Amino acid sequence: MEEPLLGLPRKIPGLGANWLTNEFAAPAVIACSAANFQDRGPTVRRYVLLLFAVIFSSSSLPAQKPAWEPAPGHPTLPLWPQAAPGAQPNPSPEIDTTTAKEPLVAGKSIVRLGNVSAPTLTLYKPTTKNAGAAVVVFPGGAYRILAIDLEGTEVCDWLNSAGISCVLLKYRVPDSGPYPKSSAALQDAQRALGLVRSHAAEWQIDPQRIGVLGFSAGAHLAAALSTHFDQRLYDPIDDADQLSCRPDFAVIVYPGYLAIAEQNFAPNAEINVTEKTPPSFIVQAEDDPVHVENSTVYFLALKNAKVRAEMHLYAQGGHGYGLRHTALPVTSWPRLVEVWLRTIQILPASAP
Repeated sequence: MEEPLLGLPRKIPGLGANWLTNEFAAPAVIACSAANFQDRGPTVRRYVLLLFAVIFSSSSLPAQKPAWEPAPGHPTLPLWPQAAPGAQPNPSPEIDTTTAKEPLVAGKSIVRLGNVSAPTLTLYKPTTKNAGAAVVVFPGGAYRILAIDLEGTEVCDWLNSAGISCVLLKYRVPDSGPYPKSSAALQDAQRALGLVRSHAAEWQIDPQRIGVLGFSAGAHLAAALSTHFDQRLYDPIDDADQLSCRPDFAVIVYPGYLAIAEQNFAPNAEINVTEKTPPSFIVQAEDDPVHVENSTVYFLALKNAKVRAEMHLYAQGGHGYGLRHTALPVTSWPRLVEVWLRTIQILPASAP
């Protein structure tokens, strides 16, 4: 049997085997007379009307593109081979939610990516000598949006300049966290670490020097992954899910959700720090409206578990500055991270 075209049979009673090419070879033929159309009979008329509906509906549906795409030259992988766990049918299209009323950061705008339902990993390779280390970056955005440039691509540019491979995770938002309110973002983070380790040889990465760096909600995600790596929150899919998803180190930048303000800044009981939690670097400003206690509480939990940790607190800085440099000292934190990475032997020591 011949294959149908657009769901329509090749042969229709009354039109013959080549009805499609004979009847629709040119616009003049399509615009047949009303009398001739009526003469064809109800079956033929039904197929013709169906064909018109398919043609015109198809032409009116442009292909959807992501609201943000990495610059050319950066390999991008889908995080999940099929739909993500718990994916809903017919998700809303990915959009940049930024409006003209949004505040600037260091004089520049931000891409606020929303409705992410198809998470991806994008590799940014070092622009100087490859040190062999890698960092998976989690942009922030209150688990509602992703500040994909301020806390994503710009961070990769800095890491690459230090000889570090950067893997940018575009994880699902909105309503994807914090865990356990939703497990979606943490599922994406667990999957991401396993995938990066599975590509370590191909990407010239040491699988034992892969860390995470997150901002705000992404900083919470980094801490959540640092304490939820023993068991995947989804059914394993492939060999990548057989590899450890424990980060080898974590950089926590102006975190949220680590201390509960409504409970006098008690530690978040879902962030259970143990001696297996990776070494962590924490930075925040005292005047951060998200509350500096998120940093201090997490630092004390790390200290009590005898996990190597370094914390830097600043008098001013607010929230959401990324690494865009201003006159405020807090924006110099990337240099301190590079020193710390040498201290914990993720990067080679500087020449004397």
